[in-house]
Amino acid sequence: MSDSQRFPVAAHALAYLAHKGAFDASRAAPSAVLAASVPTNPVVIRRVTALLAKAGLIATRPGAAGGSWLLRQPQDIRLDEVLKAVNGCAHLGSPPAGARGCPIGEHIPRQVGKVLTLADEAASEALSKITIADLLAENPPALAGVKIHGSCSEVIRLAETVAA
Repeated sequence: MSDSQRFPVAAHALAYLAHKGAFDASRAAPSAVLAASVPTNPVVIRRVTALLAKAGLIATRPGAAGGSWLLRQPQDIRLDEVLKAVNGCAHLGSPPAGARGCPIGEHIPRQVGKVLTLADEAASEALSKITIADLLAENPPALAGVKIHGSCSEVIRLAETVAA
């Protein structure tokens, strides 16, 4: 799974667990069920849920009777925590090493590193105001006036076509 898919898959999985009321082991959702909802491969879900469990957002149990469940209420899980759990804005990449002896090659990695820090901080700031509960709500105040990201429009159109 690419780094750029970790956050959307993690947010989707957490929203699914909240929607299904998976708040303890008896209501755990198996990775195959979560994968069908995304849709993706159960292996992708297990990788993401391992990160979410490490961050203390969910618990998991392996095996045939296994699955994942939330450790906190959806209104108490902020999306900046989810972003951090799946390694922040890592999908933006990391600065190249640069060529030794080249004034640009030696300078740019430092500057790009600072830019990545700014991007991570901006994303965290914006996402700190949005919770998993907001994702489940039809018109949450936290998302009022926010337009759908351009790269998501086609996916949403296809999902609406399939649902109809």
